[in-house]
Parts: sequence; structure tokens; C-alpha cells
Amino acid sequence: MEQKKIPEGLQPRGWSPKGWSPLGPDLFLQLSLQIPIIDVRAPEEYLQGHIPGAINLPLFDDDERAAVGITYTRTGRDAAMLKGLEISGPKLQDFVRQAKKITSTGELLLHCWRGGMRSEAMAWLFTFSGIKTTVLEGGYKAYRRYIRQSFTNGQQVLVLGGMTGSGKTETLKHLSSLGEQVLDLEALAHHKGSAFGALGQADQPTNEQFENDLAHQWLALDSRKPVWIEDESRNIGKVIIPEQLFIKMSTAPLAFIDIPFEIRVERLMKEYGGFDAAMLSSLIDRISKRIGGDIANSAKISLRQGDIKNAVSIVLAYYDKTYQYGISKRDKSKITTISFAAFQRGFAELSKEFKI
Repeated sequence: MEQKKIPEGLQPRGWSPKGWSPLGPDLFLQLSLQIPIIDVRAPEEYLQGHIPGAINLPLFDDDERAAVGITYTRTGRDAAMLKGLEISGPKLQDFVRQAKKITSTGELLLHCWRGGMRSEAMAWLFTFSGIKTTVLEGGYKAYRRYIRQSFTNGQQVLVLGGMTGSGKTETLKHLSSLGEQVLDLEALAHHKGSAFGALGQADQPTNEQFENDLAHQWLALDSRKPVWIEDESRNIGKVIIPEQLFIKMSTAPLAFIDIPFEIRVERLMKEYGGFDAAMLSSLIDRISKRIGGDIANSAKISLRQGDIKNAVSIVLAYYDKTYQYGISKRDKSKITTISFAAFQRGFAELSKEFKI
């Protein structure tokens, strides 16, 4: 297969066909659009959080990494290096074999935690084996600093708001189909935000991985166009929206979709009515202190009696009060209310009212 050329301006400093070179996170991520990334950290580190799309080819497994670390602490760097060579030596041939399966162009990007011995050792091995290798300068630690900083850029944010059950996620999908830029935080978080938000969802990512996945989409946005984001609390289940992005969301213009209570109840009945009543009851228990014990008990009694509509109405009234309190803290001059009639006419009318 013909080898792809590295675009002009993206060659690492000191680029040489005979050696590997370091590259900062910005250009490293640009190259990753066409060259595979190898993450040589231990599996436990990788599972905690990794660059989206990176392939884990660990120099040490979790136990081996711990053994090298203990040696370093007790007897110093040289002893730790020898311990590392003792462990990794028998695996070098397999590393090269796996690396060549991963790259079809003879090029690889590579990183460890902070650009130290692990990435240097593997970069030397791959280069010696004929694979052109570029190392992430500062390692994964530098990547994490970079993505956190990326949320401070000047990207314009527009927030889509509405009471629980307004169909904000479906509206975001419709906006996307019309060519608008959309960032679906709940899809990335595998959670819909409320106490019931984990129902029907895959396990949530770690907070670190959520930030990585979010940054991956954020950095791909066209900075010349605004991006729509659903109005969210700082926490979405167990993950947390990065502070700088949350500040942008909190101060951005907000389009509030005013959907009648009865329609929202019907929507939520369809969304959650198929789940086991005992499971729903246990989730109500989690918010009983916030909504009041008597109110929670009324909702649970309705569930036991099969009156899903009344149970949903009781809980929804609580969430409405919570949302109203949250939106009351916003700058009212930045809130545009979209009537249900305008919403029904479609985004063409909605966009006129919101002046986008």
C-alpha cells in the first residue's frame, strides 16, 4: 500500500526517516486523523482514560508496572530500568509484530504517561524495526492539559432548554439533520441527567474518559459556526462537565422550548413506562429527601397500582420546580422562549424567533 505523506507543516521537529521525534498535542492529534496512536501505558491507566481511537499496547501489564515502580522507589532509576528490561525483553518481538499489524503505512504515533522511558523505549524499538514513529511530547499528561485548555476557546455556544420531557434530545438530533452543529452531552455521558437517567443506557465512562470523548468532538467543531448544547446541570450522572465549558453554557443564549405539562407526561410515560415498577420505585427512593417523603410515597403507591401517569406527574412536578430554580439564575435578557405552536411549525420558525 502506498504510504501517505505527512502534510507540510506537520512534520515533527528534527523529522528523520531514521529516528523518532517529539510532537506537541495539537499537531499530534492532527496527525492522528491519518496515523494510528499506540498507548503504551498499563491497561489500568488506559481504562481510566485514553485518547479516543488510541490502541493499548502496554509495555508492562498492571502488576509489572507496579513491580518496576516499587524497584524505582526502593533502589533508584538504574535498578528500575534493569527490572523493566528484564520484564519487557522477552516481549519485544511480539510488540513489533503487533505494531506492524496496526499500521498499514509504516507510521505510528506513540505515547506513555509523560513522555518518559516507556515511550522512549517503544519508539526506539519501532524505529529500529523500520516503523516511522512520532512521540507525544509530555505524554498523556500533556494531552490532558491541552484538552482542558481547549474548552476556553472562542467557540460560540447556544443552549437548548426546556422542562424535563420536552424532547430536547430529539430536537438536537433534528438540528443536526438540518446542518447545525450539535454537542450531545447526554449521549457522551450515557445518561439522561435525572435520577432515572441511567435507565436503558450503557455503563457511564469514567469522568476522565468523558472529558476526552467530549474534547474529541469539541476540537472537531467548525469555530465559525455556533454549537447547540442541551441545558444541563454540572453533573450528568456520575460525570462532570468541564468547568470552562460549563461556564460557557451558563452564560450563553438559551432557547427555552415551552412544552405543555400534559405532553411532557405522555412523552415520559412512553420513555420510562416499560421499565419494572420496582426499579422505578427504588429510583424514587433516591430522591425522596429532595421531593419530600409524602410526595415520594404517593408516587410509589401510584406505581404499585399501575397508575404510571400519576406517578410520572408527581415526580415531574418536582423536576419542574428544580429546573425553574436553575433557569431563574440566568441572565433573562439571554433567554428566548419558543412557544409550543412555533416549535410545532419546525426549526425554520424556531430559528426566526431565536434569530440564529
